[in-house]
Amino acid sequence: MVIEVRPATVFADVAAVVGPKRADANVCWCLSYRIPAKENAALAGSDRGDLVRRLCRQDPPPGVLAYDGDDVVGWAAVHPRADTSFARNRRIPHVDDAAVWSVWCIRVRPGHRGKGISHHLLAGAVDFARSYDAPAIEGYPVDNGNRKVDLTMAYVGTRKLFDRAGFAKAADTTSVVNGFPRILMRLELA
Repeated sequence: MVIEVRPATVFADVAAVVGPKRADANVCWCLSYRIPAKENAALAGSDRGDLVRRLCRQDPPPGVLAYDGDDVVGWAAVHPRADTSFARNRRIPHVDDAAVWSVWCIRVRPGHRGKGISHHLLAGAVDFARSYDAPAIEGYPVDNGNRKVDLTMAYVGTRKLFDRAGFAKAADTTSVVNGFPRILMRLELA
């Protein structure tokens, strides 16, 4: 298995990982942290997919995708923090005013989990941010020790995943996911 991580410019591949089975279903599409809450709440039916389709055509696109050959197997949302709700989030502190990027969702498709793809996705997100001259990249994983995280809430990543990618804890947060505290982890790129 050779995993390649690429910018998320192919809408159909993004939809295969984060989209619903029915185009009009009201699911996240990984927009909850990407756009303001009011805008997110106003989207209904196929509006979410339409917005993601537009984001895939923007520079930078909304994240990165992992491929095993021609098969898309995973997704990581990564973007400048200033363009996300983390710019205004009261539970996730700002370490400084640097123009950092945020990675907030890592998702591996069923049938491909447990093969280290999340590690490839996080490394790809770091490379992607670096290619846009980001001075640093942050993530907000759970600090779960070795306790199991519910699969539906594991999208934020774990401290261990970010530790292995070279990130360091930069701050505590007041955010909690699945009963675990989230921490701010950061990797300097400049």
